[in-house]
Amino acid sequence: MPTTRSVDAGFDHGRRRQSVVRSVLTDVFQGKLRAGERLVTQALADRFGVSHTPIREALVELAGIGVVDLLPNRGAVVRKVTAKDVREVCQVRRSLECLATRQACGRIDPAALAGIGAETDGLTAAPATADTVTTARDVDDRLHDLIASSCGNGFLRAELARLKTLFRAFRDVAWEHEEARNDYHRIGVEAHEHLALIRALAAADAKAAARAMARHIRSGEVYWSRVTTRLT
Repeated sequence: MPTTRSVDAGFDHGRRRQSVVRSVLTDVFQGKLRAGERLVTQALADRFGVSHTPIREALVELAGIGVVDLLPNRGAVVRKVTAKDVREVCQVRRSLECLATRQACGRIDPAALAGIGAETDGLTAAPATADTVTTARDVDDRLHDLIASSCGNGFLRAELARLKTLFRAFRDVAWEHEEARNDYHRIGVEAHEHLALIRALAAADAKAAARAMARHIRSGEVYWSRVTTRLT
C-alpha cells in the first residue's frame, strides 16, 4: 500500500505536469509560442522549476492532443493551430459531450444541478463585466464536470478528462481576448445555453439535453475559431 507521502508526491507530480500543459497551451493560443518553435526540455524545466520528468510527460500529453509534434532527437515543435483544427476538436467534443449528456439523464444529482442552475440564472441577470468572468468559467467547469462524472461510463469520463485541458485553454484564451476588448456578451449567451441544458437534464429528457449540448458546443466552436485563430 502506498504511503501518504508517496500519494501526495504523485498528486503534486500530476499537478506540475498539468500546470505545464495549461501554460504551454495558453502561450500557443495567445501567439507567444509560434508554429515551428522548438520547446526545449531544459528551458521549460528552468521556467517552471521542475525536473525533466513532468516536462517530458507534459510534452507527450500536448502531442497527444495535437498541439506539438515530437520529433526524433529534436524534442518538441509547436504546431500551427488553424480554424480547421478548432473545428475538428469541437466535432470530437460534441460527440463525447452529447453521449455523456444522454447517459447522465436520470443519474445526475438533482441538488448539484439545481445549485449550478441558480448560479447560471444569476449570470443572465447580472451586468456582464470582468468580475463575472471568473464565475462564468467556474460554472462552466462544474456543469461539464458534473455531466461527465454522472454519465456512468468510466472510459467516456476519462476521455473527456483527457481533452478538457485543451477545451478550457481555447475558452480561457478567448475570454482573455474579450476582456481586453471589454466585450462580455459571451457570458450571457453561454449562460442561456447552459440553462437550456440544465432544464433538460432536470427533466430527464435525454434527447432535449443532447440537443442543448450540441447547440452549446457549436456556438463555442464558432466563437473559439474566430478568436483563437486570430491570435495564432
